[in-house]
Amino acid sequence: MTADGIERMTPHPSPALLTPSGALPLPIFLPDATRAVVRGVDSADLEACGVEGLVMSAYHLMQRPGSTTVSALGGLGTMTGWRRPIITDSGGFQIYSLIRENPNAGTLRDKGATFAIEGKKINLTPEKSIQLQLSYRSDVVICLDDCTHPDAPDADQRESVRRTIRWARRCKGEFERILSGRKGDAPRPLLFAVVQGGASRDLRRECAEALLAIGFDGYGYGGFPLDGEGNLLTEILGYTRDLIPRGYPMHALGVGHPKNVWTCHALGYPIFDSAMPTRDARHGRLYVIDGDPRRGGDWLRYIYADDKKHLKDGQPIDSACDCPVCQRYPLGYIHHLFKIGDSTFQRFATMHNLRTMTRLIAILREGV
Repeated sequence: MTADGIERMTPHPSPALLTPSGALPLPIFLPDATRAVVRGVDSADLEACGVEGLVMSAYHLMQRPGSTTVSALGGLGTMTGWRRPIITDSGGFQIYSLIRENPNAGTLRDKGATFAIEGKKINLTPEKSIQLQLSYRSDVVICLDDCTHPDAPDADQRESVRRTIRWARRCKGEFERILSGRKGDAPRPLLFAVVQGGASRDLRRECAEALLAIGFDGYGYGGFPLDGEGNLLTEILGYTRDLIPRGYPMHALGVGHPKNVWTCHALGYPIFDSAMPTRDARHGRLYVIDGDPRRGGDWLRYIYADDKKHLKDGQPIDSACDCPVCQRYPLGYIHHLFKIGDSTFQRFATMHNLRTMTRLIAILREGV
């Protein structure tokens, strides 16, 4: 314990992230269940696809169904029937997407953020973000950060880093305060901080060094991982990973394209989350691992469910896939479900894409 009353944390190298709801083997891909649901599927479907953890949104859940409802229903795991670990995000991305992108949608101050939503004002401070996430019984809590786009002006990036560091210190203090008041020896959730700094190496280093001095269980790459053209920011992602000792797990926040997951894992990131695979599924873009990614080449292929060439196709989406959909239904039927707009298509497509992601993770765990 230091003079500021904050307990320092030390690295703990492990092939798994140990949480109150169980171990998360690393590497791992976590689907985004933003509003406490992966759209189109339930918890049993997710388990059948090999999903081992989820990411849920503190910002969205405090609005609907509301924090008191989540608490009354026993926390996110009990409410959703999900018995495996849950990571909750802090609301930092919404600061970018709702306020920095549209100043009329709210205000951003050192105290916190105020969102103007449906005629109401919603305040989110670092302390409130931690309070919400712990009340949801999250297994991994993420500090509130000031998220930016890599193309944002230098002044904005500097302000973001300064604010992210101050907020992380406040989040750590509130986290320790709440846990110190708990009775019994219940397993302790983990606390992650987020490294901001845009595309600036100097700012990334400044942010990482300050967060390491405060001390957290793990860290995340903050800000958009893609440039304006949709290309992965490999150089700055790799540099940011190198700033954090390898004993600490690092979360590539928002990275979910299969090829980007593969690339970021090679850079040293073991944790990934994104809505991309499930969003692609709902829109009819289905993933196929074509060959062995370890051999390089163009190993990812897409099948588009609306393509009329699939009308009478009696083969599964992917003959190498062991998901419940590929084991039972031909692609021609998947095409039919898509064309008639039946909700069963969303379920089937989502299950397939998620199983493809967990199969990809299994290959990574075998070693590159």
